[in-house]
Amino acid sequence: MLERLSVARKELSRQIAQRIVGQTQVVDDLVAALLAGGHVMLVGVPGLAKTLLVQTVAEALDLSFSRVQFTPDLMPSDITGTELMEEESGTGRRAFRFAPGPIFANLVLADEINRAPPKTQAALLQAMQERTVTVAGQTYELPKPFFVLATQNPVEQEGTYPLPEAQLDRFMYELNMGYPSREEEEQIVHTTTGATQGQVKAVLGGSSLIELQQLVRRLPASPTLVSYAVRVVRGTRPDNPEASAKVKKYVSFGAGPRASQYLVLGAKARAAMDGRAMPDIDDIRSVANAVLRHRLVVNFQAEADGVPREDLIELPKA
Repeated sequence: MLERLSVARKELSRQIAQRIVGQTQVVDDLVAALLAGGHVMLVGVPGLAKTLLVQTVAEALDLSFSRVQFTPDLMPSDITGTELMEEESGTGRRAFRFAPGPIFANLVLADEINRAPPKTQAALLQAMQERTVTVAGQTYELPKPFFVLATQNPVEQEGTYPLPEAQLDRFMYELNMGYPSREEEEQIVHTTTGATQGQVKAVLGGSSLIELQQLVRRLPASPTLVSYAVRVVRGTRPDNPEASAKVKKYVSFGAGPRASQYLVLGAKARAAMDGRAMPDIDDIRSVANAVLRHRLVVNFQAEADGVPREDLIELPKA
């Protein structure tokens, strides 16, 4: 089964590369999050193919896909769906019918999520945590598997609404997409200005992906690994005696227990992708920034001194 997962991961990466040039680390991290069943925040300036990456992943996994463009006038019902009054032909009887919104898909792209007001952002909270939606007192199950992949532009902040910490905490990873290299940019221009575009073939279906997610969770995590993950997370909390002087100076609130869970799950996914039956400390280290950077609430002093959140994540020796 591990060999099957490793082969599927390589084929998935190959299919994504049909359209996405470079961004190898981001693609690997995104695949790992999907195998762990987590949601992902993609951060990058416009034009780096964030939306195209999500669409390509949906095609390669043969998942139902919906895109929601977050705008200031977007309402919660535009995401979750609403009840409509319908009249039955012939009888004239009227009844309410629930019309599902775009949240009812396997993979939901929340494009520029910080452009919608908090009440609309909050429409995703129940869906992301419980995989259900409640409308007019009725709870509806979302399709399985279910993922929210959101995008943000880190440069343009006018007319945006920062996501509350409770919602940020529901994203397993925050992945930063950087500019391509010169060679990669030349390849992007060459391949996207021609008459043909890369074709993506489905590698896995939804049921197969769920099986691989269960396999990832079944991988054993040693007490040493769990202890190290908890130690890393507790080191981000300024009230923890073991926190560094830098954390105590610059961090207002550190990461919560969900971060420890995601560190271990991310490590398991990394090991499974490499065909290994047990994750190790290096797997924790490889996912630490993606899991923790968006969970640290820094103070004004950190902003004034220009201290990146990554510099506040301590990775002690095992």
